[in-house]
Amino acid sequence: MATASTPHYIATRDGKRLRCQVFDAAPGATGRGVCLLLHGQTEFIEKYVEVIGELQARGFTVATFDWPGQGGSYRMLADPLKAHIGNFRDYDSALWLFLDEVVKPLSDSPPVVLAHSMGGHIALRAMHERPNAFKCAVLSAPMIRALTRGYPPVLARAACWLEYQLGAQNDWVWGMDGRDPHKITFDTQLVTSDRARFQRTQDFLRAHPDLRLAGPTWGWLEAAYRSMAAMQAPGYAEAITTPVLLCAAGKDRIVDVTAERAFIQRLPHGELFDMPEAEHEILMESDPIRARFWSAFDAFVGRYA
Repeated sequence: MATASTPHYIATRDGKRLRCQVFDAAPGATGRGVCLLLHGQTEFIEKYVEVIGELQARGFTVATFDWPGQGGSYRMLADPLKAHIGNFRDYDSALWLFLDEVVKPLSDSPPVVLAHSMGGHIALRAMHERPNAFKCAVLSAPMIRALTRGYPPVLARAACWLEYQLGAQNDWVWGMDGRDPHKITFDTQLVTSDRARFQRTQDFLRAHPDLRLAGPTWGWLEAAYRSMAAMQAPGYAEAITTPVLLCAAGKDRIVDVTAERAFIQRLPHGELFDMPEAEHEILMESDPIRARFWSAFDAFVGRYA
């Protein structure tokens, strides 16, 4: 597990607070620079305490933060359970602020990136915008295209567009209103086969309910659709020159594995690591699955840091 560290806050241009945390490399480990850890949608720093400890043991100083609208960072709407964003550029701005104010003072070299799901999506946006920002990136089940859980994709996209045009940006996506994240059980969740790690997160959220999110708004979903569509444009992936290892979860029920495999083939320095036995949250999976992930991580990152 991660060694002790204290969260702190940095202020956005308009005075809102982003919660951040830096964890020093483990004592005695050979220093390998900074690893920038980027979470998925609804997640928070403490969920990754085990992962942070594993990175520290590998000699990395770990820098991480809660995205705008989730965790201990500022919320977008009065209802703190709503996952909302107006445009994914807001995530970009938060990432550049964190890099400038927290990460760059830690090291003269660019960081290594480990990013999950939505965090992987935003990391790809960053690598497209600033090719030299990172040494390399390892992406866990990045959000290239979201699954629509039984709805035809064209219908789901049309419904989101219509709700957005009708002014429902701040409203819950269908089925999310009144959803209690505390009532999600291991048997009803869709992200991991590891009961103990799932329960650890649930127990932490019960003790810290202020970190909870219940589900997205139409505004968040519309922003996500637009950003995912932009990534499919000709030349977008081809312009990402940072070395990237994409770890695809074969049993993923959140994002489209087929889209991940197609996207990584377009990157000049992209590599695919298929994990057919894994659910969406590879880093929260069972020990054997995680061991395979860390072997791939070590082999890939070892070439750059």
